[in-house]
Amino acid sequence: MASVNSLASTLQQQLADALTAALPDAGTADPLLRRSDRADFQANGILALAKKLKGNPRELASQVTAAIPAGGLIEEIEVSGPGFLNITLSDRAIVETLAARAADDEDRLGVPCNSAAGTTVIDYAQPNVAKEMHVGHLRSAVIGDAMVQILEFTGETVVRRHHIGDWGTQFGMLIQYLIEHPDELSHEGGAEDGEAAMSSLNRLYKASRALFDSDEEFKARSRDRVVALQAGDEETLALWQRFVDESKIYFYSVFDKLDMDIRDADIVGESGYNDMLEETCRILEESGVAVRSEGALCVFFDDVKGPDGNPVPLIVKKSNGGYGYAATDLSAIRDRVQNLKASSLLYVVDARQALHFKMVFETARRAGWLNEDVKAVQLAFGTVLGKDGKPFKTREGETVRLQDLLDEAIDRASAVVREKAKDLTEDEIAERAAQVGIGAVKYADLSTSAARDYKFDLDQMVSLTGDTSVYIQYAHARSRSIKRKAGELSPRPHPELELAPAERALGLHLDEFGEVVSEVAAAYEPHKLAAYLYQLSSLFTTFYDQCPVLKAEVPGDVAENRLFLSDLTARTLHRGMALLGIRTPERL
Repeated sequence: MASVNSLASTLQQQLADALTAALPDAGTADPLLRRSDRADFQANGILALAKKLKGNPRELASQVTAAIPAGGLIEEIEVSGPGFLNITLSDRAIVETLAARAADDEDRLGVPCNSAAGTTVIDYAQPNVAKEMHVGHLRSAVIGDAMVQILEFTGETVVRRHHIGDWGTQFGMLIQYLIEHPDELSHEGGAEDGEAAMSSLNRLYKASRALFDSDEEFKARSRDRVVALQAGDEETLALWQRFVDESKIYFYSVFDKLDMDIRDADIVGESGYNDMLEETCRILEESGVAVRSEGALCVFFDDVKGPDGNPVPLIVKKSNGGYGYAATDLSAIRDRVQNLKASSLLYVVDARQALHFKMVFETARRAGWLNEDVKAVQLAFGTVLGKDGKPFKTREGETVRLQDLLDEAIDRASAVVREKAKDLTEDEIAERAAQVGIGAVKYADLSTSAARDYKFDLDQMVSLTGDTSVYIQYAHARSRSIKRKAGELSPRPHPELELAPAERALGLHLDEFGEVVSEVAAAYEPHKLAAYLYQLSSLFTTFYDQCPVLKAEVPGDVAENRLFLSDLTARTLHRGMALLGIRTPERL
């Protein structure tokens, strides 16, 4: 595996060297390079230098262009306006750089992997035990899974953490009911039947809640059961574990449908930090980070006040001795920093919890668990809305079940696949429908900036036109189809050829893949990778229309070069979509 410098980074270095050689008094200078519609790139840095050197920017620009070596990377360089440099790269340089990418490892395409990167713990996909997953669980799972793939690809050591809700007072109610109705948690489905497991859990939850609300004696027994659970009573813990195990069967069935790899070792719920809670509170109190207020252990902040102007604290331990979410979250930070040796903590959590995490992170900083070497970031996401722009609900006004949502997406995709692919078997149609339907749901989420709300519109999501995963999957399948039909013709780069405009545009965009992935990983912004892949598909569609590959009149070397560009496009789309957790079928 060998990383390949992008055309932009190579050009940036050449310009920086030329600036230093032509204008030694300027010191280290940034060419301020960007893509341009007047040429391939435009460099704007000379304007700032001219002010610094009190010189004429056009004259300085001419001196810099004279210092740039002729031939090789740059085909043409023009001084424009008040000292801008409009730069056109040579066709040879474009094809040679892409050839180096294509020659690299099948999956990496010359994208560097930083083996010295740190360890990131990603907290995502946090369902609740004994409760059904709904549309509100979608974004954390999809965004978190994409960030896992992207960070691992760039060299980060990633530790997955699914902080499931598996502790709390409601388990006293559930366990007590199960003790008194021991057959209620049985179901007729197999050990892997998620729907049957959830149906059984739902039935038990509703029955226990109804009894809890109507029977004071049962309510008292349930509260006693919470005490037994927290005290570690063996029978109570064994029944609690049954709820957790039954819920995992259901979780895994949903995550499997989402085409996500969730491993048992990655699930460390609220209960996983129970043994740390008291010590966390003791450390915070002894260090003065937390103080007693009306019997509770609290952390106060100058900039967090309620509507009445009084400070709103982070409550770590309640006045009755119970622990709040803050104690668990702070203990999790201690564990992730001290035991997992994390250098970054990434929380993929609803934006509505921003204040809580701001207070938790600040508390951890005051305690010394977060510092210059360890950062914590909330990758906050917005709400999934219906077509009407309101929070997504069923017609009856209830929250939409995630399983139903995914099934409907697959059904819609099946109709699209069946219409386009006349030569597929029923099994192949079912497989493609799952890949297209789940891909459509994921892409709609990931193509939107995480912080924004987005409208869930299945008709648009499975459309073959517009910014959808189906459009990108179709571009990939079309490229693979060209290669299958090429017969003995092989994808082969020909740097000596002159490129058509559509070939140049496609080639320049292909070369940006590595830089885009690096930017997305650094800023935790998967929507920028989605935007890159959509643009790549659009450029490929133009290339396909304007640059025939397999027609008889196309010379052999031109056909090989175009087949090379098409093949590299397919490989880049495949790799990029995989980083978003989306499949790219060979045929559609």
